[in-house]
Amino acid sequence: MDIPNKMTAEDAVKLIKSGDRVLIQGGSATPQTLIRAMVARGPELRGVNIVHLHTEGECGYVAPELRESFHTSAFFIGGNIRKMVGDTVDYIPVFLSDIPSLFRQGYMDLDVVMVNVSPPDKHGFCSLGVSVDIVISGIEQGKKVIAQINPKMPRTFGDAIVHLKNFDACVEVDEEIHEMKFVAPSEEEQAIGKNIAEIIEDGATLQMGIGGIPNAVLTYLTNHKNLGVHTEMFSEGIVDLVERGVVNGSKKKVNPYKIVSGFAMGTKRLYDFMDDNAEIEMMDIAYVNDTSVIRQNPKVTAINSAIEIDITGQVCADSIGTRMFSGVGGQMDFMRGAALSKGGKPIIAVNSTTLKGISKIVPMLKQGAGVVTTRAHARFVVTEFGIAELFGRTLKQRAQALRDIAHPDHREALDKAIFERFGSSVTV
Repeated sequence: MDIPNKMTAEDAVKLIKSGDRVLIQGGSATPQTLIRAMVARGPELRGVNIVHLHTEGECGYVAPELRESFHTSAFFIGGNIRKMVGDTVDYIPVFLSDIPSLFRQGYMDLDVVMVNVSPPDKHGFCSLGVSVDIVISGIEQGKKVIAQINPKMPRTFGDAIVHLKNFDACVEVDEEIHEMKFVAPSEEEQAIGKNIAEIIEDGATLQMGIGGIPNAVLTYLTNHKNLGVHTEMFSEGIVDLVERGVVNGSKKKVNPYKIVSGFAMGTKRLYDFMDDNAEIEMMDIAYVNDTSVIRQNPKVTAINSAIEIDITGQVCADSIGTRMFSGVGGQMDFMRGAALSKGGKPIIAVNSTTLKGISKIVPMLKQGAGVVTTRAHARFVVTEFGIAELFGRTLKQRAQALRDIAHPDHREALDKAIFERFGSSVTV
């Protein structure tokens, strides 16, 4: 099919003017050809504000020498921009589910949106592929949309389908989709995964992300039945479970028999699995992470991570003290949604210590640390040493339960902190 408004990347990014706000599609769909062309224009631009979730790959727009040209306001901090936070990068604290409302309700005008899409079908419809999340709302509200048309982008469905008429400039590329290589879970992560798998029930609806702990959980679910997936993101760990028939979505009340997600990150195996697969619905994150939607599915089991947890159950997941590390993301969307689901289990899964042996279960969070999940929202905390159930427990009981799943090397110090704060007795 003929592609309208076709031009080079260099010409396409001329739509960006000084002072514009530019939304960039993120994750594995980060449009690198367009980014490089935009960065090349840096010397002639001033005050361009870049917004995005975490991106993957090159991000030359955060370079110190281009601070007069570009400034990034990130909704989530990825590793490629983390060192520049406080310089050319700022962070916007916001629930993932709320970001589309920033665009749709006029809190944040978008002058240009840059996306990475599949080639059009015979009717002119392209697909946003592996990343729909906040981008579909950006396309709706953006004044100008630049698309790189990429045959490597998987064709996915749901809210991913966008017509060529929505694009003001189209650039044909042949660009690999960023791959996140599988890393085998550590011994500790395997133990955490086993502990979590033991409390996942047949017929549960899963939310989990990427990394060693989610991968470990999935390896222990091969004997489960009728699991569903409704998650802000997923990786290829679920592919084996789909192929085994463990994940079939038959018990879900919302989007039954479908895998619902906002974005996906993995290897080519995952992207091939997603391509033209009607079982997968990539949706607007305002829908995926809406607690009123999440709660309708049965036994929602949400598995999220933490940087540190204090003995009352306060969960810091976005910062190390005052230093921003990642972001609020969708943790609270799913922690609350799972709690409201019939039979749901909101889980914080965490190694008991850092790589340097520092306890992640602490008497008090570091000064300046952000509380992403409040003590009232925390229900299950899982380490390699066991499971702490916090719902309905007093502060003293919570402290003791968390102490019991801390690393043995740190339990004596936690005992002392508990005594100093609450006294020696723990009410059962």
